[in-house]
Amino acid sequence: MVATSHVPAIGGAIAHGRQQETYWKPFFDGFQAVHRWLGQAKPDVVVVFYNDHGLNFFLDNLPTFAVGAAPEYRNEDEGWGIPSLGAFPGDAHLSWHIIDQLVADEFDIATCQQMKVDHAFSIPLKLLWPDGPAIPVRTVPIAINTVQHPLPSAKRCLALGTSVHRALASYPGDSKVLLLATGGLSHQLDGERAGFINRPFDQKCLDALVNHPEELIGYSTRQLVELAGTQGVELLMWIAARGALGGTAARLHMNYHIPISNTAAATLLLAPAA
Repeated sequence: MVATSHVPAIGGAIAHGRQQETYWKPFFDGFQAVHRWLGQAKPDVVVVFYNDHGLNFFLDNLPTFAVGAAPEYRNEDEGWGIPSLGAFPGDAHLSWHIIDQLVADEFDIATCQQMKVDHAFSIPLKLLWPDGPAIPVRTVPIAINTVQHPLPSAKRCLALGTSVHRALASYPGDSKVLLLATGGLSHQLDGERAGFINRPFDQKCLDALVNHPEELIGYSTRQLVELAGTQGVELLMWIAARGALGGTAARLHMNYHIPISNTAAATLLLAPAA
């Protein structure tokens, strides 16, 4: 499992080759260990837990949970992202297997046989595979509403991830699956608390996600906004992905850097404990 930030400005830094500038270097250097691990793990497909920012869904039609089941996903970002990205290949067979498990576990989800993706999806994938015009894996998008209230609870997102874990455990074949969570950590981009970052809470979350994610489900959505900022509720994607990893985990790598565009940017690499 990899979890990382998806700040739109990261796409601009990639597009303009700013990775080694003083402002950006501590963030991008945090991916060196991840790249080495990916070179050994060689996943075939990535299940991406992310949030849509009004591209595929808007305030008048925003599902709590949505799963992509398309042959490909096209990036149509709002202009802050990377302009040269092509379509991301899907894995419809795995998507439907996950969808069947989620419905069996009584999750009422939106199933999307056509789906556009924005920077929350494209930037983290480009961070993981920075070389070449295309990524070498298939993808399954799982979008979680963090925009329009009422938002799903941390408890519900952990349960969603647990259901995905069951789906992956029962999936036939030998495809290697990587879980990817995008967003956060603490940040608020507007209002009186614009620029708000809560490093102690971020560190608490990063520690809890390793082996005690249940410690995070006691926070209400309102408390998450208070502790992590309006956009800090993107922590919900990290919690969902951790549920999908299942069991106990080993932390292989962590990087935490502030600020990147008024955001506490973090990267976390977890593997199932031996």
